[in-house]
Parts: sequence; C-alpha cells; structure tokens
Amino acid sequence: MAKENLFYAQSGGVTSVINASACGVIETARQHRNKIGKVFAGRNGIIGGLREELIDTNQESARVIAQLRNTPAGAFGSCRYKLKSFTKTRRNTSV
Repeated sequence: MAKENLFYAQSGGVTSVINASACGVIETARQHRNKIGKVFAGRNGIIGGLREELIDTNQESARVIAQLRNTPAGAFGSCRYKLKSFTKTRRNTSV
C-alpha cells in the first residue's frame, strides 16, 4: 500500500491556538507513518498550496514540532483567501 502525503493549511487569525492545532495534526500523522508519508504545510495557508510554496514538516524534529504548542503567532503563516466551491469549479472544468 502506497503512503499518502498530507497537506495542512492555516487560515484566519494567527494565534498560538493555530500552532497548537498544527502540532496536533503533525504529531498524529507521525503516529501513522505506515499510512502517511510527508506532512506539508502551505506557506501562508492555502495560498502556499496554490503557489506550490510548501514546508516539509518532516524536516523538523519532534521537539521542534512539540514547541508549536506554546509558540505565539502562526508558524506557517496564514491567509483569508476563500476557495471557490468545488462543485461550481468542477462544473466549469473539463475532465
């Protein structure tokens, strides 16, 4: 079975709560290495995903990731960009 990678993007106000959530996502993914390969974070939220500006969180130690729980602001940046509806976009795109 091939491993799937995970993409994480922060959105909204940058607070320590966002970082704690990121920590939880990354640590949980690391507990499932048999199913999840790399965890990528979008630099400045979904904008990073759209621009292919990704942060490979696997390059960081468990200690650094754990420190996110108590880190102020947003470690990966954030944005307030709203994606278009998937169903609306899908109707306008040939597959």
